[in-house]
Amino acid sequence: MLTSQRKFVMPYTKWVFYLDSRFIRLLIPLVLFFMFFSLNSSPLSAFTSLYPVRQFLFNNLPFHTRTKNDPGWKDELLRSKMAVCLVGGARRFEITGPSIIQMILKQYPNSDLFLHSPLDSDAFKFSLLKSAPNIAAVRIFHPQPLLENESYARVLTAHNSPNGIQGLLQYFNLVEGCLRMIKSHEQKNQFTYEWILRTRVDGYWNAPLGPENFIRGKYLVPPGSSYGGLNDRLGIGDHRTSKVALSRLSLVPYLDSVGFAALNSESAFKAQLTTQNVTYITKRLPFCVVSDRKYDFPPGRFGVPVAALSSPGPLSGAKCRPCKPVCQGMCVENVMESVEKSWSWTEWEDGALELCDAHDDWENGWEKIFDRVVGKKLAKARKMIHSMKMKDCVKDFNELRKRTAHWSAPPVDEICSLGLSRI
Repeated sequence: MLTSQRKFVMPYTKWVFYLDSRFIRLLIPLVLFFMFFSLNSSPLSAFTSLYPVRQFLFNNLPFHTRTKNDPGWKDELLRSKMAVCLVGGARRFEITGPSIIQMILKQYPNSDLFLHSPLDSDAFKFSLLKSAPNIAAVRIFHPQPLLENESYARVLTAHNSPNGIQGLLQYFNLVEGCLRMIKSHEQKNQFTYEWILRTRVDGYWNAPLGPENFIRGKYLVPPGSSYGGLNDRLGIGDHRTSKVALSRLSLVPYLDSVGFAALNSESAFKAQLTTQNVTYITKRLPFCVVSDRKYDFPPGRFGVPVAALSSPGPLSGAKCRPCKPVCQGMCVENVMESVEKSWSWTEWEDGALELCDAHDDWENGWEKIFDRVVGKKLAKARKMIHSMKMKDCVKDFNELRKRTAHWSAPPVDEICSLGLSRI
């Protein structure tokens, strides 16, 4: 009897394995069933609670490896939560703002805008953001000097910075301040953004931002304009890589501790990514930085070429202004071949670049040049800002404030009067 009984008594560990294997065989079809619906259902589907499963799968499927024949191409990105971090002074926002709304924010319906900007006489131009789709937070603040400690003085250099080390610290604080705004919004709403895009207020876009620029596990920056480091005029990354990339100010003491010194903005940016083991990748992007600064023409080896806004591009964040190009074709080739590639160089092949003579102020009649280049829709914003009245500004800002989840700014009357009093 004992012998016969042993034939039917399975050891405890084998019973566990047996039950586990049966459970797994039963569970797999069920999981696959729910995964199918979670991947193909709309955001309002009853299966949205399975979003983490879908997110896990797509963490290993970079968008840039897909083709347009893949039904998941771009669709998954459009469903992803994305934070768009916009930093800097308003400056020529009547030129750049409408293009940012059209070519970035409206391209990605799940994107939320975060604006972080100092108050100045151009801040009233942010009233144009009333037409932005989703506005999570606006912070317009009275700028104050930042403490320049010994660590900052060792790591950073004032060379080629218009406002010295203080200028770098202010810029770093703008960028990292936007990261703090994003974290606050995430905590209040109990979710985490999958993607964070950081760009500048003074960026003009002449084409939409494509989904191929979102690459999990890598931080994307434009090529060119690297000034001995990495182009820091725009960055795109997932939550992990973006958290490192946007920590511009708080990582300076760490760079000091590992021996970095005399870094400009671009070289400090590269150092913070490499020391934190963030892999970066460069891709050409269809935007340029609209600048009022004057630069010698033709540029020398370490000079700054200024692109005509009408350049086909993509210009990847090169300096630009609306002008009648003075240098095209072979002229551009001759100029750019003499420019140091690791400094202010930008892509110019295939007629992508046309150059301005930017040694003086913007030329008379630049408005007509701009309107002709961008078309009636984007030119309308420039004309509206040019003719704006106080009551219009206040009305538009109040509308913007009502549509913003978190608002931190001086009184609307103060913002509007500061700029409109000089027009």
